[in-house]
Amino acid sequence: MATPPNGLRVLAKRLTSRPRILIAIAAGLMAGAAIAVQASAAQDPKTTITIDNFTFGPAALTVPVGTVVTWVNRDDIPHTVVDKNKAFRTKALDTNDSYSFTFTTAGEFSYICGLHPFMTGKVIVTP
Repeated sequence: MATPPNGLRVLAKRLTSRPRILIAIAAGLMAGAAIAVQASAAQDPKTTITIDNFTFGPAALTVPVGTVVTWVNRDDIPHTVVDKNKAFRTKALDTNDSYSFTFTTAGEFSYICGLHPFMTGKVIVTP
């Protein structure tokens, strides 16, 4: 077995002689992983509706009860998301703004952009 270079031996000795450093490194790695999981959950493509080029995509999304759906405006002008039965309504979403809504009941939720009513979409919530 090859002997590690002197710098690596010194580093290994320092790390093994200081368990607090190892704990701090491990805690930092776990915190970073938790943040990465939260960030990916926030932009889950299965529950994200993108607003782009005057369309909602996907136009229809089916999710189970309890799902958080997020709309993200990727267009270069503001849009809103307005449920036709008034379950939710956003303020004007500028470019890269987002809005999330938790669907707690089953049903079909049809919505429009309040600024551009020809833009339509639907969330189908299953029990």
